[in-house]
Amino acid sequence: MNIDKDQILGMLRDRGEQDKAQQADQELPQQVDTDDPEHRNILQKFGIDPMALAKQFLGGKGIPGL
Repeated sequence: MNIDKDQILGMLRDRGEQDKAQQADQELPQQVDTDDPEHRNILQKFGIDPMALAKQFLGGKGIPGL
């Protein structure tokens, strides 16, 4: 699932993690693919579970097709 980097940065800022948001802004591409192993590793580096992130942005409905 593709998620706009700005949404992820906003989530980090909402959690009060300004430093992580700033670093993530430098490391993440504009469109983050939660299925891409490289993107997943970067998300995990910042304490973000890629699967939980995907579910959050799908409104808790799970991932289509799974």
